[in-house]
Amino acid sequence: MELHAQKNKIKILIIDDEAPIREVLSESLRDDGYEVLVAPDGPSGLQCLKDFRPDVCFLDIWMPKMDGIEVLTLAVPQFAETSFVMISGHGTIETAVKATKIGAWDFIEKPLSLDKVTLAIDHIVQLKSEKDEKNALLNKLRKSIALVGESEAMNKVRTQVTEFAKAVGSVLIQGEVGAGRELVAQNIHYMSSRASAPFSDINCSTLPQDLIEIELFGIEKGALPGIDKTRRGKIELIDGGTLLIQEIEEMPIVLQEKVVQFLKTNTFKRFGSSDTHQAETRLLLTASLRLEQLVKSGKIHPELEKLIQNLNMVVPPLRERPEDIHSLVVHFSDLAAKQMASLRKTISEQGIKLLVKHSWPGNVRELKNFIERVYILTPSDFVDVHDLRFAGLIDKRESAINSPVEVSDMSTFREARAEFEKEYLIKKIQENGGNISKTAEAIGLERSYLHRKIKAYGIEANI
Repeated sequence: MELHAQKNKIKILIIDDEAPIREVLSESLRDDGYEVLVAPDGPSGLQCLKDFRPDVCFLDIWMPKMDGIEVLTLAVPQFAETSFVMISGHGTIETAVKATKIGAWDFIEKPLSLDKVTLAIDHIVQLKSEKDEKNALLNKLRKSIALVGESEAMNKVRTQVTEFAKAVGSVLIQGEVGAGRELVAQNIHYMSSRASAPFSDINCSTLPQDLIEIELFGIEKGALPGIDKTRRGKIELIDGGTLLIQEIEEMPIVLQEKVVQFLKTNTFKRFGSSDTHQAETRLLLTASLRLEQLVKSGKIHPELEKLIQNLNMVVPPLRERPEDIHSLVVHFSDLAAKQMASLRKTISEQGIKLLVKHSWPGNVRELKNFIERVYILTPSDFVDVHDLRFAGLIDKRESAINSPVEVSDMSTFREARAEFEKEYLIKKIQENGGNISKTAEAIGLERSYLHRKIKAYGIEANI
């Protein structure tokens, strides 16, 4: 029952000028549960392709008004969702090769074998199912690595990602650690034609320099003591995919020269070997320094700089796009709730303001880790300012308290006392959740006097 229901979803078109073939084949396929339409010639077949949008089209080669090769040539660019199977009683190898080059899926000779027809359909349906499943997984993956934020800076990043995904050359992604360079690289890969191929990475700042070459290109058996078998490098292992090389400035210039050679020729040699190998792996690069800094400091090979001159971008630090913090908090909250199988927590308005004011020196990665920590440490579904501070958030004012101004920087006793009073009041107001009356009572001051001190020191009352 389930198989029959699945077949009902498959639409088949038969284009053949011989009526007996149309009738026998269509009736047989209908009996198998397929939805079938027939056309007697090329022009009407093209119209049926447009109106019917079949999954499979059986197309006769020799027809009087328009032969099958002409129909195929016109149809393939217009109907990418249709798989074409050519049928002919006078086929030649040359014709079959020509049809395959144009885009035909298969070629079946007349008299038609229903077993061959059924087998061709089964293969097409299976491939379509696998393709749909793969596309669904890719779409799910693309959502999970979405570039969050509506700032002008992030809109520019998304535009560049789309452009670079269509390109074929190497891309340099510049930015601070934690800003999202790896995420940008993943987006470039999964939006490109290589999306179904592997994605991997190596980090030049964490690998010993003498191992970077082996990790990239592999090593030949016996090249070093203890190497008892040939090992392939990542460039070879993910042939056809994308390799992200992180912190390119940490790669020795002599090795960058070998990377340049690979980029120019798609060829490389394993460590300890003179044999040349080939791979079609695309390389993406990240750097903490800007391109002009790399060039000025001599940390990038001149030829590599030329190759990425027009294919480079900057991922801005989070402090330069504070308007994206709220969206990122919501995004990371959704992820944390899903991972921990808990309800999504609501962060108070004052809590959001505190998160937006924070400088986030560790960028997006720090914010993501912090939100996960909040979910672990906060039992309530409502997160307030004190919960954020308990989870470890330190804003600039608290930082000033924890790292007070050096005494030597204060020229008079009055300045030192004023600085102490200011820091003391800020801390006490924070401890009491910004409640001035409660703070005044706790430290033994009149409420009106405390208000005057707050105004005199320029302290924000809502801290």
